[in-house]
Amino acid sequence: MGAVKGLVLSGGKGTRLRPITHTGAKQLVPIANKPVLFYALEALVEAGVTEIGIVVGDTAEEIREAVGDGSRFGARVEYIPQSAPLGLAHAVQTAKPYLGGSDFVMYLGDNFIPGGISQVVRQFQEKRPDSLILLKAMPHPERFGVAELEGERVVRLTEKPEVPRSDLVLVGVYLFQPSILEAVDAIEPSPRGELEITDAIQWEIDHGRSVLPHVVAGRWIDTGKMDDLLECNRVVLDMLPERREGRASEDCRLLGKVILEEGSQVIGSTIRGPAIVGAHTRVVDSYVGPFTALYHHVVLEGSEIEHSIVLENTCIRGVSKIEDSLIGRDVVVEKSGTRPLAHKLMLGDHSRVSLA
Repeated sequence: MGAVKGLVLSGGKGTRLRPITHTGAKQLVPIANKPVLFYALEALVEAGVTEIGIVVGDTAEEIREAVGDGSRFGARVEYIPQSAPLGLAHAVQTAKPYLGGSDFVMYLGDNFIPGGISQVVRQFQEKRPDSLILLKAMPHPERFGVAELEGERVVRLTEKPEVPRSDLVLVGVYLFQPSILEAVDAIEPSPRGELEITDAIQWEIDHGRSVLPHVVAGRWIDTGKMDDLLECNRVVLDMLPERREGRASEDCRLLGKVILEEGSQVIGSTIRGPAIVGAHTRVVDSYVGPFTALYHHVVLEGSEIEHSIVLENTCIRGVSKIEDSLIGRDVVVEKSGTRPLAHKLMLGDHSRVSLA
């Protein structure tokens, strides 16, 4: 058995995270100041998977710029352009020349599994099923692909069923032998015009191939929606060790686990951790509450923020109080100086604002 390759999918449009994803890849939205895609690459390398193909679409240049050749992760990365987002099984078809005859792990680039996947890769290598799928018991399984089990075997997969027959949903990580390539060639597009990986795995089940489940005991977060991103940010900030590479003035109060990245400055402010202040970010006369991640080159002055993610080059001045928010890159949020006090907004398509 040769080495297991990795296939990371980073081609989707990110419609559930608009307007952030109008101008950037959803896989590069940072969790605790690290793009979510990087966690996927690190999980693969940690599991011994170092040959990785990344399937890319419209945001290919941005992803290529962020990841490079993969050497910083200890991997060798190649890029596989997908003509259009025509489904996960179509992505596998597109990657066929890259995969050759290798076993592979398919990892959706916006999924987050805090415990990693080393144990699953070992299970796959020991038991040698045709496919091994990760499952997690979830409320509202009708929003996902749902699996039905009989003992150790998967007997049926249904994509977003109206009446789910189990609460076990497909997590965005799959392990395949090359035989899956026969299945993806055999299936027809679904009613939404996509080649569904669930249909390909069902084809394997129907043709007597072995499909094993691995039920994830810990957390799994699909970071496709804002609330899930904030939850993921909370989980990761809780796990990170404290680092103080930036500078805080003597009149600051840093309470709990606070990470100051290189070149950051905190002046006359209170930060209550877990929180992270990114490289070359300035926090002046402000309060930063728990579970907040300020990315690099952010300015926060005379403001209060908690349980939020702020992307790079954004400036927030004189604003109280921001919470449960995801604020994009190159944004200016400031207090209006005019009376009567009024909110003056310039918002992109698909924005959502809550004002007191």
